[in-house]
Amino acid sequence: MKDIKSKTRRELILGTGAILANASLLGRAARAASAGAGGRRGRARARYCASIIQDKKNPYFIAQGGPSISRASASLAAASSALTGGASAAIRSASLAAASIALTRGALAGGALALGALTQSAAVTAAVSGPSTLVLYDTTGPYGWLGELYGIMAANLVSHFGTWKAMPVVSYTSGMLNNYTACVYIGSTYGEPIPTAFLSDVYTTTANVIWMYDNIWQLTASNSGFSAKYGFAPWVFDYSTVATVTYKGQSLKRYSANAAGIMSYSSVAASVDVLALCVRSDTTTFPWAVRAANLTYIGENPFEYISEGDRYLIFCDLLFDALAPSTVTRHRALIRLEDIDPTANAATLKSVANYLYSQNVPFGFQIEARYLDPNGYYNGGVPVDISMHTETAMVSAIKYLQQKGGTMICHGYTHQYSNIDNPYTGVTGDDCEFYTITANATTGALTYVGPLPLDDTSPATAWAAGRFASYASEMTLCGLTMPKLLTFPAYAASVPDYQAAHATFATRSERSLYFTGLLSGQPINYSQVVGQFSPYSVTDVYGSKVLADTLGGICPTTFFLIPPRLPADIIADAQRTLVVRDGYASFFYNPEDSLSYLQTTVTGIKALGYTFVSPATA
Repeated sequence: MKDIKSKTRRELILGTGAILANASLLGRAARAASAGAGGRRGRARARYCASIIQDKKNPYFIAQGGPSISRASASLAAASSALTGGASAAIRSASLAAASIALTRGALAGGALALGALTQSAAVTAAVSGPSTLVLYDTTGPYGWLGELYGIMAANLVSHFGTWKAMPVVSYTSGMLNNYTACVYIGSTYGEPIPTAFLSDVYTTTANVIWMYDNIWQLTASNSGFSAKYGFAPWVFDYSTVATVTYKGQSLKRYSANAAGIMSYSSVAASVDVLALCVRSDTTTFPWAVRAANLTYIGENPFEYISEGDRYLIFCDLLFDALAPSTVTRHRALIRLEDIDPTANAATLKSVANYLYSQNVPFGFQIEARYLDPNGYYNGGVPVDISMHTETAMVSAIKYLQQKGGTMICHGYTHQYSNIDNPYTGVTGDDCEFYTITANATTGALTYVGPLPLDDTSPATAWAAGRFASYASEMTLCGLTMPKLLTFPAYAASVPDYQAAHATFATRSERSLYFTGLLSGQPINYSQVVGQFSPYSVTDVYGSKVLADTLGGICPTTFFLIPPRLPADIIADAQRTLVVRDGYASFFYNPEDSLSYLQTTVTGIKALGYTFVSPATA
């Protein structure tokens, strides 16, 4: 947009979408409740006061959800004798000024969508060839629904390698492990009643098992020979401040205010492979992940509080050991030019394309087919409606981008919704097209409400499918072919919209939102949401191929207290992403910003050993 206010609004809503899809929005898993304000129990209370992602670069995010309830940092011996676990999902209670992002609209408030057919065909078992993975997740207690979200995240990642099945761990039956190459269990509910059959099979199976966080004490207690076989003895949770986890010579970020605790060990034999180390604030270390025989144990939930360059990437890489150990190391990079609408500067776009072409850098570019300012927000109250085919210079620029190695990506038909503020101005680029978002005029708070009203039509996919059809018609008028790739505006869409995208586009290039109900087959609950990025391509629970999106975008301006994200930040996180043996450094750039930002970033990423590839072949 030409107006600076519009540009900052665009950056905020995109940044918000990035945060939603940056990480597990609903962080710390369900925990057993315990009373007491003093002693070890009182000191451990901080563990339960941080749940939904609190990105230190966005101090305006206040999670919405259930109460904050604590449990003691009891020894594993004590815990193993009290496995009747209660549960709580702790919600960050910090009072933050200026703005917040709220998540509302539950299944009982008009946000329900039954997806039994999707669950059976696409969500429970992904139709991808290769190794197979059993994903097991927790479900009990009032916050057991968090387990389904973590199960979705694990399923998305393992889809990179082959087929998968996801199910509650309580539904496990004897012998199931032997049908899979690997198993990932996410221990998110303290004291989940794990079937004896699963505990027994972990000891006897030849499949690789990755166990995350809670309930490892059930495994140790179920077999007196655990320490002798595996060589390590989980002990108690360590609540030290840990802002760094080292792995493969790289220092990965960890949100230092995450006080949920990380498992420590009473002993670790020399035969045990210590995969990664937690670094305390006093520089002392202890294991973050260990492996012995076919069992890998991660001492925390890596799906919580993730961001670019985060220790989440370690888990993403460890999956190669379990599912594709012979994978050859290679590091590729992706770039996409964002938010190009009919009012964009054609000469600027050509200059950007010339630079990338001169560097042998193929790229993606996101096109919005129609510019709307339905209320004349930027035009003195006079509405503006500009279709791409009427802007011959822009049509020529798009074709020029393609000639210089660019791959067009659909970025919405209008990147706004109707003639209402959604949430800002109703203008293309400022607003969201496929999801309802409101903004508090006083505080700037963004509320991700849920699906658009038109998603309630029958079929529910009709609204999004119609937008895509309008986009295709506009491309035809431009003499262009409908893109095969899509990035949802603001990284926000409803389940029917994702389904419509799957039917229309071969691939999505983005971070995405996922909701409870996708695995369980229960009504979709839009108040229970998680976002995720991946360092490699996946076939997600919606059935679509989704490209890597690891680094976010260049943002040179400060908005309220949100600091800029400059080329140095992008490059530093690209270096951290090198820990993924076959991963991508993927970022976006707005052509309205100085070309020097792009030049510095491309040069820095190349210097790390990455090779830029086209999103069409990634």
